[in-house]
Amino acid sequence: MWRLFDVALRCACLLGCAVAVAAAADQVKVEGGVLEGIAGADSAVRVFEGVPFAAPPVGALRWQAPQPPAAWSGVRKADQFGARCYQAGLFSDMIFRDKGISEDCLYLNVWTPAPAPRKGLPVLVYFHGGGFAAGSGDEPRYDGTNFAKLGVVVVTINYRLGVFGFCSHPELTAESPHKASGNYGLLDMIAALQWVQRNIAAFGGDPAQVTIGGESAGSAAVSTLVASPLAAGLFRGAIGESGAVFNSNGVLGATPLDQAEKMGAQFATAAGAKSLAELRALSAEDVLKVYGKGGPMRFGPTLDGYFLPADLATIYSAGKQNHVALLAGWNADEVRGSVLGAKEKTTAASFAGMLKARFGDKAGDAAKVYAASTDEDALASAGDLASDTFIVYCTWKWIEMHAATGQAPAYRFRFDRAVPLPGDMHIAGVPGLAGHSWELEYVFGALDSKKAAWGPEDRKASAQIAAYFANFIKTTNPNGAGLPEWPAFGKTHEVMHLDAASHAAPEEHRDRYEFLDGFFAGAAKK
Repeated sequence: MWRLFDVALRCACLLGCAVAVAAAADQVKVEGGVLEGIAGADSAVRVFEGVPFAAPPVGALRWQAPQPPAAWSGVRKADQFGARCYQAGLFSDMIFRDKGISEDCLYLNVWTPAPAPRKGLPVLVYFHGGGFAAGSGDEPRYDGTNFAKLGVVVVTINYRLGVFGFCSHPELTAESPHKASGNYGLLDMIAALQWVQRNIAAFGGDPAQVTIGGESAGSAAVSTLVASPLAAGLFRGAIGESGAVFNSNGVLGATPLDQAEKMGAQFATAAGAKSLAELRALSAEDVLKVYGKGGPMRFGPTLDGYFLPADLATIYSAGKQNHVALLAGWNADEVRGSVLGAKEKTTAASFAGMLKARFGDKAGDAAKVYAASTDEDALASAGDLASDTFIVYCTWKWIEMHAATGQAPAYRFRFDRAVPLPGDMHIAGVPGLAGHSWELEYVFGALDSKKAAWGPEDRKASAQIAAYFANFIKTTNPNGAGLPEWPAFGKTHEVMHLDAASHAAPEEHRDRYEFLDGFFAGAAKK
């Protein structure tokens, strides 16, 4: 009997020790206190969710630069995602794992290889898309599990959005020590990167090996971070997927401060607020309601003279951006689906009218690069034009300028994988498209986070694409053993076409991008 008791006691001790070891492995000490994470979906990964990197931007801190978070005593559980920043439900493809929206939203999430912590691992800090108006770092398509299994520490963040993140106003500018306003969402990113510099070693990451990345608005944000003097020294590489702030006439342009202030004043008037104090006294829900009724009022990056001392073209042309390695590109069909799925099909005649309405006396030049001699050609060219003016041109311009003056390698891609469309997105006669944001599940190795008819070739493509990105994060070069060679985007202008059988090929459609470049440059002078 005593022997049985002794065996039971030993087993209990061993079990207790195992639990203690597991708890210790899941705990890390950061500047605010001790965090306790959780085992990820894969046992080889530890996850720390909902970690505060700045104080809640509420009350007097609404429309202020992010402030340091408060410390805590004891062990803080990091086992659930922080609230996503205040936003409306804008995009049907966004899936969230948090409990809802809040102004108290400046939280980040960390995925790290287990057992934790290791030392000296490369780090990816990723910024979600959503037009600077929606999204969250907890979306399943940004899940860091697969990259962590490949030896990368992954950080995703929430940043302030829409009117909460990008409102300028004369009173905000006046109270700023930098005489700047707006760009609070971008300043949130700076705060998160500074937090990473101070704390990522606790998770096994190397602060000297940080790469930033993003898609759509997240990619546009990366283009501004590479340009901003406030981001100097915070990262060594940058990844951009479909987006850049490189054309004031485009979707993701930056607004001059005086114009942004006027928009903010218009918003205050619409909200019935006669002062900044009254604006800050409004509930977040009321602010969002007014924002939702704002019509043409669009809040995004601002040329504030502080975060962005000049427009990006000026900064990059002068070689004054941060000289970091760049991997960037776009998808083959960005918004082609909206053209193919339109009720009224584009014809040669209707497309000629579209070019005239869009380009005026330059319509003839546009017709030379967007050919439409037949209805079939017109439909294809309409898809090309929609994608180019939406996101492709500005991304092309970013890569061009950074490759010319960035003093670091640049790698360009085009995601070509025709993603199988789920039933609710099906377009008659179109089995699949490489549409906007559809590369994300491939990059993050998260195909199962989206319902689609994935096949072996999709999983092959995902494994290869994730390997390229992981290599870039680790070495600032995407190439590695067993992968087709990805040449730097230099004088030969070679582009990596990402698919199940990825391959490099000379650049295509340069005539289209150069036409748009000249057109937008001319429009800016008027």
